[in-house]
Amino acid sequence: MSICLNDYSVIAIHFYLHIEKKKTVAAGGLLAYLVHKRRQIKSIPLGEGWWGAGDKPLSEDDKIYPFQVQTSDQEIEDLHERIDKTRYTDPLEDSCFQYGFNSTYLKKVVHYWRNQFDWKKQVAVLNKYPHFKTKIEGLDVHFIHVRPPHREGQRVLPLMLVHGWPGSFYEFYRILPLLTETQDGLAFEVICPSIPGYGFSEAPHKQGFDSLAAARVFLTLMERLGFSQFYLQGGDWGSLITTNMAQMKPQSVKGLHVNMMMSSRGLKVLLSLLIGPYLPFLVGLTREDVRRLFPFFERNVYEILRESGYMHIQATKPDTAGCGVNDSPVGLAAYILEKFSTWTDLKNKDLVDGGLERKFSLDDLLTNVMIYWTTGSIVSSMRFYKENLKTNIDNRVDSRCVASFPGELMHCPRSWAAIRYRNIRSYTFMPRGGHFAAFEEPKLLASDIVQFVKKVEKC
Repeated sequence: MSICLNDYSVIAIHFYLHIEKKKTVAAGGLLAYLVHKRRQIKSIPLGEGWWGAGDKPLSEDDKIYPFQVQTSDQEIEDLHERIDKTRYTDPLEDSCFQYGFNSTYLKKVVHYWRNQFDWKKQVAVLNKYPHFKTKIEGLDVHFIHVRPPHREGQRVLPLMLVHGWPGSFYEFYRILPLLTETQDGLAFEVICPSIPGYGFSEAPHKQGFDSLAAARVFLTLMERLGFSQFYLQGGDWGSLITTNMAQMKPQSVKGLHVNMMMSSRGLKVLLSLLIGPYLPFLVGLTREDVRRLFPFFERNVYEILRESGYMHIQATKPDTAGCGVNDSPVGLAAYILEKFSTWTDLKNKDLVDGGLERKFSLDDLLTNVMIYWTTGSIVSSMRFYKENLKTNIDNRVDSRCVASFPGELMHCPRSWAAIRYRNIRSYTFMPRGGHFAAFEEPKLLASDIVQFVKKVEKC
């Protein structure tokens, strides 16, 4: 089913992709397009659901309650005891991160975690923004809601940011001050929810909670907060969820900004692959597209196969995949932090420390891990893969408009994007950045969001 947004709806797609040459540059681009007014606006159905335990009650509490992240000495002592009982396997010589998280460097991370990391201090950091919970479709949905300081003459626009896996709402803590700061009279009122099953949002108790269900829940959240029109930004699963939100209620979504998109299938793509390396201009490819795409199988097929093993097990046996790491803090840290290494820059696999501290501090990385650990949410977060990928994606109601699975290893040229999206207005390449855009390059991402929204508001 195709979709047309209303005449005010604009979508921006922000890419952060890896380029491999003598020097690795993680780069991307911004794709913005305006969908002009159509005679009839089509959308995918909202549907309905109940994901709470047991039968659906006759009524549901729709109040919003303040929430605070808490910890205790007992929780920290339990963590330390489990860390102290960890067994390590020696890495192969000169293997760096080619076999996964190098255990030599892992010991250094764990030593910091056990002896220097201050979880109570980080809990205070988490609580510096207002947290809330509200019941939607049987689940306690957690979110932070940050309003900009009041300034005379400023225009405040609502913006929802949605994370992915293995991230959390904490990914946005670096970008929040930039978005709530008034720039040229414009500031954002930001809402960052936790996907149900992630962090402090309750996990679904029933099968079937996919991106469509999450989109509906978040649309209900925005409505409950009093927003009839708003902007959206998402990465990883967040890009799929926010895209579904725009498809369900195009009249409410003024603009969509995502940092993930996969390429389309079809004759145009096939011709691009056959002719592109030799006569790129004939199939709408730029020199930069050619540099990123070819050799195609090495850059866009083999690399995906090498980096998507986690996805296959999480999309088939998530409870098995998460069983061990749910009970082992060190195993959990290795499983999560390896993604923050590789997905930031593929060349990090050749470094003994995985390049983790080039873009992130250990405090920030371990805070994200602790959100998964203290809430015991790694298994339920993995189940989101199963729910979204357990059936033929071509049979989904949103299949023609949404990428089949999240990832940024495959480059999507402008000409391919035009297969799905009409009237592309701009497409520019970003100088740096990887999968965790808001966490890695908050200034670049914030600048792009502001620039994009200004264009939309002038339409």
